Amino acid sequence: MTIDLCAAPLLDRLAGATPSPTPYADALAAHGEREQVRLIVPGHAADPLAAPRLTSFFGESVLQRDVTPLIPGLDLGPHNALQQARDLAAEAWSARRTWFLTNGASQANRTIALALASYQRTDAPVVVQRSAHSSTVDGIVVAGLRPVFVQPSIDTDHGIAHGVSAAALTAALADAPGCKAVVLTSPSYFGAVADIPALAEIAHTAGAALIVDGAWASHFGFHEDLPAQPLTQGADVLVSSTHKFGGSLTQSAMLHLADTVHGRALEPLIERAFGLTQSTSESSLLLASLDLARAELVDGHDGMTAAIAAAAEIRDRIRRIGRFGIASDDFTAFDDIVAVDPMRVSIDVSRGGVGGHTARNTLMQRGVFLEIATETCVVAILGPGVVPDIDRFIDELHALPASQDGRIPRVGTVPTPGELVMLPRDAFLRPSVAVAAQDAVGRVSAETLAAYPPGIPNVMPGEVITAEAVRFLTAVSNSPGGHVRGASDRSLGTLRVIDDAPAG
Repeated sequence: MTIDLCAAPLLDRLAGATPSPTPYADALAAHGEREQVRLIVPGHAADPLAAPRLTSFFGESVLQRDVTPLIPGLDLGPHNALQQARDLAAEAWSARRTWFLTNGASQANRTIALALASYQRTDAPVVVQRSAHSSTVDGIVVAGLRPVFVQPSIDTDHGIAHGVSAAALTAALADAPGCKAVVLTSPSYFGAVADIPALAEIAHTAGAALIVDGAWASHFGFHEDLPAQPLTQGADVLVSSTHKFGGSLTQSAMLHLADTVHGRALEPLIERAFGLTQSTSESSLLLASLDLARAELVDGHDGMTAAIAAAAEIRDRIRRIGRFGIASDDFTAFDDIVAVDPMRVSIDVSRGGVGGHTARNTLMQRGVFLEIATETCVVAILGPGVVPDIDRFIDELHALPASQDGRIPRVGTVPTPGELVMLPRDAFLRPSVAVAAQDAVGRVSAETLAAYPPGIPNVMPGEVITAEAVRFLTAVSNSPGGHVRGASDRSLGTLRVIDDAPAG
C-alpha cells in the first residue's frame, strides 16, 4: 500500500506563512459589537431581556453574531467579507470556486445531482458508487438522473464497503455508454482512500466528469502525512463535509469546483442548483465557522502532527495489548485502497469478544464517545489538534466485558442489490402502498432504505426488493444502535412498494 502525499505546492504555500485571515468571521464579530437598534429578524434581536433563555444558554455574543443575510459589507456588495472568505477557501483547496453550505454535505450531493440533470445530454447515464451516501441517492431521485451503479470492494469479515477499483470503474463505464459523470466516495467511513488519479483518468477518457464525495477528507492536503485532496489529483468537483474533520460547526460544509474543462462547464449549473438547495436564511454562525475552520486548517500543521501522533499511539498500544485488532491493518488485501487516513482509528473489538454496537453504547455511558460502530468494529476519529486522554480511552476500551458465550451477533453481509427496473424518481413519485415486509419481496421499492450507520442505501426506489435485503434490513433494525433511514415504517414491519394494481 502506498501513501499518496499531498501536493507540494500547497505545503510550500502554507509553510511559514503569516496567520491566515478570517474576513467574514471578523466582519461578523465587528458587526455584532456595534451599537444597534435591531428591528429585523432574527426575532431575538440580540436582546438579553427579550431572549433570556437563549442568552443564558448560548451567551450574548452568539446572539449578537446571529444575523440575517443581506447585510452590507458582510455578504452584500462588491468584495464583501463572505466572498473574500469563499475566495480564501478556494485557494486553500486549490479550487476554481468554493460554495459555503449551511445544509451540510448532503446539500452538496443534492446540488450536484441537480446540476448534472442538465449537463450534456439530459438522458445520459451517471455512474454512481453503490455505497454512496443516501443523500446522493436523494439527489438522484430529485434530479431524475439515470444511474448505473458500480460496486465497491466489500470487506466480508466486517461487512463494510471500501472504494471502487480502476477495473470496476472501467467495467461500469462500458455498461454506460455516453456517461456524463462519475460519482465516487473517498475516503470511506473507515478512512480507506481510493486511487483518485487513476479513476480520474478513466472517467475523463470516457468523457465523464469526476465528482468525489470527500465528506471525510476536508483535512486532506494540509499536512505531509495526509493523503492529497482530490482536486489536486484530477477530480472536477469535491464535496467537503467541513464540520467532520475541518472543525466547523455541525451542518456546515463546502462544495469545491476544479478549474478543469468539466469544472468550468458545470459552474453555472451548480450555481443555479445551489439556489434551489441553500436556505434563503443561511446561518451567519455556520458561515463564520467555515471561515474560521479554513484558517485553522491552513495554520494547523502542528496540531495535525499532534493528532496524527496520538492516533498512532492508540493503534500501537492496542496492538501491543493484543486483545483487539486494528481493522485497517488488513486493508492491504484490497487493491482499491491506496492509502489510509492516519487520523482515524478503526478497532476490531470482535476479536476480544465484544460486539461493535455494544462497545460503542457501553463506552458512551462511561463518557467515551466514538464515531461509528458496526457489528465487529468501532471507529475513533481525531480531528486536527485533538489529543485525547489516551490512557483513559485505552483503559475503558479494555475494561469492556466479553460476551458470556463469546459469540458476536451478526446481521450478515451487505445484500446484493436487486435489479433497477425503473428510474428512481419515477418510482418515488408513483402511487405506492405499504405491504408486509415479506410480501414486498419481488415488488418494486418506492423508498430508499439505508442501514444506518453508515447510511449506505441497500434498497433504492425503482429496485426490486429481494428476500436477502429484507432479512438484512430487519436484522439491522432489531440490532442495538441500528436503524433503517428512509423507512416509512420505522419498525420495518411494512415496506412501501409501487402500487401496480390496475387503476380504477
